[in-house]
Amino acid sequence: MALIKQIQVTFDCAEPERVARFWCEVLGYVVPPPPEGFASWGDFDRALPPERQGSAFACVDPSGVGPRLFFQRVPEGKVVKNRVHLDVRVGTGLVGEERLAALEAECARLLPLGAVRGQLLHADNYDESCLLMHDVEGNEFCLD
Repeated sequence: MALIKQIQVTFDCAEPERVARFWCEVLGYVVPPPPEGFASWGDFDRALPPERQGSAFACVDPSGVGPRLFFQRVPEGKVVKNRVHLDVRVGTGLVGEERLAALEAECARLLPLGAVRGQLLHADNYDESCLLMHDVEGNEFCLD
């Protein structure tokens, strides 16, 4: 029998906390408590060497079911399409106009958070409709 392993999804980004807080809002995730001995993540961050301050942030599923998301600062900007992206499952089990309405409603919720709407891909003989989106740093994700 195969052992199921937990995973963490890691994002390379310019502003880890900003991107993490965006994904908290998208997914209903939360920022975990700071390490023992620190009253806040700000206190922990200020204890780091200057070159490490603001270099990483994380968020977690409060139910413990979903993967931890980790955001790390990298010097280079995003220049090509992601090789891996998240599908945010808001239309599961829905078809046709009902599915499109669910995708559009979630898109409308995410736009004020800094998301950018991409192309709507309509259902075909193989796949249901989905809506391509970008997060606050341009990383692709889908409303599915």
